[in-house]
Amino acid sequence: MAEKEKSKQGASAKPPRPPAKPAKPARAETPKVAVESVVEKAAQAPRLKKRYREEVIPSFMVEGAARNPFEVPHIDKIVINIGVSEAKENIQALDTAREELSLIAGQVPQVRRAKKSISNFKLREGMPIGLRVTLRGDRMFEFMDRLMSIAMPRIRDFRGLEPRGFDGRGNFNLGLKEHLIFPELHLDKTNKARGMNITFVTTAKTDKEGFELLERMGMPFKKRQKKD
Repeated sequence: MAEKEKSKQGASAKPPRPPAKPAKPARAETPKVAVESVVEKAAQAPRLKKRYREEVIPSFMVEGAARNPFEVPHIDKIVINIGVSEAKENIQALDTAREELSLIAGQVPQVRRAKKSISNFKLREGMPIGLRVTLRGDRMFEFMDRLMSIAMPRIRDFRGLEPRGFDGRGNFNLGLKEHLIFPELHLDKTNKARGMNITFVTTAKTDKEGFELLERMGMPFKKRQKKD
């Protein structure tokens, strides 16, 4: 009898309730300070960056060259190279050139070394012979803005850039004879005028697209002569 009563009690007993789920934490409201900082950053964006978003992208889409903003070509990076051939005899020249390029680009450059030994030029493998810096993002737009609005107008007898500097894949190469055109450098502290090569790497598929992109960004190319 006792066993039957126990079996009846076990059958009538209710199963234990599952543990209650923890309450979901309330969503934290975005602080006003964070929202204001985002707005301030957007307002302080480089001028050329705003121009690309507000003028260049719509112009490509209106003309039918792109179906959406992601198809519009853009500048991927800017690469600056400076040769320092005298560094093989005077290593201090490399330090001076590095400081000057850092002031121009706003970024510490990378030392480029010789890949081969050439006895005629007294060059050994691994010897420092130049500097290179790669700019992206806001620094890229800021450098391009200073180059076009401040540095290029200081070139003597400047009449515009030759469009022949494109490499066939939408990238543009620009050579400067003197780096002293940049206002960040002081003539009294610079002992030598150095040439520099600037490469604008774009996502354009053709030279025509690359030319249209840079021209609409404000690059001062020479005006095309209309054929009769």
